[in-house]
Amino acid sequence: MWDAFTNWLNLWVGQIEATVFQDAILPVVYNLGFGGYAEDAFTGTEWLLVGLVQIAVMVLILGPLEKLRPVEPVTDRRAIRTDMLYTVIHRLGLFRLAMFFVLAPLMDGIEGHLRLLGWQRINVEDWWPGVTSVPLVSFFVYLLLFDLLDYWYHRLSHTYRWWWSLHALHHSQRQMTLWSDNRNHLLDDILRDAVFATVALGVGVEPSQYVLLVALSQLLQSLQHANLKLHFGWVGERLLVSPRFHRTHHAVGLGHEQAAADGRPVRLGGCNYGVIFPWWDMLFRTAVFTDAYYPTGIRDQLPPPTGRGRDYGAGFLAQQWLGIKRLLRLG
Repeated sequence: MWDAFTNWLNLWVGQIEATVFQDAILPVVYNLGFGGYAEDAFTGTEWLLVGLVQIAVMVLILGPLEKLRPVEPVTDRRAIRTDMLYTVIHRLGLFRLAMFFVLAPLMDGIEGHLRLLGWQRINVEDWWPGVTSVPLVSFFVYLLLFDLLDYWYHRLSHTYRWWWSLHALHHSQRQMTLWSDNRNHLLDDILRDAVFATVALGVGVEPSQYVLLVALSQLLQSLQHANLKLHFGWVGERLLVSPRFHRTHHAVGLGHEQAAADGRPVRLGGCNYGVIFPWWDMLFRTAVFTDAYYPTGIRDQLPPPTGRGRDYGAGFLAQQWLGIKRLLRLG
């Protein structure tokens, strides 16, 4: 039954993708003189369509939910519009298209050298023959693998001060909404895409399967960041990361950077790093389950004497520039 459904879905999506590619994308590619990248543009079309579906779900389902059960009133719509810009850049594949021209030649070169040394991809389907070869099982194994990687990537970004100087931009949003997930520094995104592309290459994830893995993760993270008073109950909270569980991670002085009264950082760390499943937080003792919905942001954003009144930028360009200054310890 699952195979029949996936075959029908692939056929339906494939027809739409082929139509959009032939009628809209391919003419632009050739007119710009990038005919040699036509095959890669086809993959980009898949990212575009998946991104459009995600944004539709966000607008039509998550948006009304936010209005129905908000945690707090929205006071700064300009900040939300900036987050929407981040979302469009990432979900429609614009960032990944730019990353292709930067990373693809490097990744191809690395893979070529490894093949000369006799290295072969480690396919998940070979781990447990007869079980992981089932598409649904292999997909879930990949999902677990990448979620574990995401947990440690996220946790380490809260551990090293240079890394936190970039990741802090994500936490600087003081009124989280469904658009806040992609509010990241581009340098942090480049590093993350490089790490995940390398692992995907190493374990042999098919491109279309990787697109689906990323899309599912992104949609769930949009839900987690939503201004939504929602939890999944005692059992559900321990099966899937909820908006309440993740909001605790964004809580000022609790979920991430721990600071002294004058705003000087005492230590980096925190809780609730899980992206899809809270199991890793429970396993590595970083889970905090609470009934409260805390204010979000960073301690040093607050006015003295609690914080330092630090500016993280109001617009896209200002946020990126201030992130570089924090990284280089300028000002």
